[in-house]
Amino acid sequence: MARYEKPDYWTLRAKKEGYPARSVYKLKEADEKFGLLKPGGGVFRVLDLGAAPGSWTLYVLRTLASRFQNGRAFLAAADLAPLSREYGNREYNGHVHGRDLFEGDHFFFMQGDITSQAVRDALVSRGPYDLVISDAAPATTGNRSVDTFRSLELAGTAADYAASSLRPGGNLFVKVFQGGDAPALLKKIREQFTTGKSFKPASCRSESFETYYLGLGKK
Repeated sequence: MARYEKPDYWTLRAKKEGYPARSVYKLKEADEKFGLLKPGGGVFRVLDLGAAPGSWTLYVLRTLASRFQNGRAFLAAADLAPLSREYGNREYNGHVHGRDLFEGDHFFFMQGDITSQAVRDALVSRGPYDLVISDAAPATTGNRSVDTFRSLELAGTAADYAASSLRPGGNLFVKVFQGGDAPALLKKIREQFTTGKSFKPASCRSESFETYYLGLGKK
């Protein structure tokens, strides 16, 4: 992973708002622009892949808590690394959200490899989902071709989860390193969703070759 000498605006804002990483604003922008966490009928279910350290998980939990009432929302998350759960106790918008954000039947976390069958079975069994999100990224090597290939494998895994566990009309938001066979993945998403597009949030670093693919309205 690239190292940056100075924290930028987004990093400082994340610290102020109680998130473990600046990546939260990529999901926040997509949510506000495309209505990813928009309430609907029944229990709204979200699957978060590559969740650690937990910025997207915390954003989803906070948002679900504010938009959904009476247990009408559920989040399942998974990563090789554990979540930074202490961030749930930090102040946000004038409120301190306690550890109960990470406790109870509304949240499930599994530490493990999202490509393994055991993890896949545990996550899929808790669906079907209305939204699949993935900020998963490989341990980078500095070789762009290798890093792009590994990123596309993870993004393809997220797309497979979406294909097997999204409800009709559900959405997908997944990180991709640009290059290699990335266009083929976008083509696959466009075949499976009413709308498939590339979206680069404002909080992405200008020098980064990451972007995000959106699949809106699963067929």
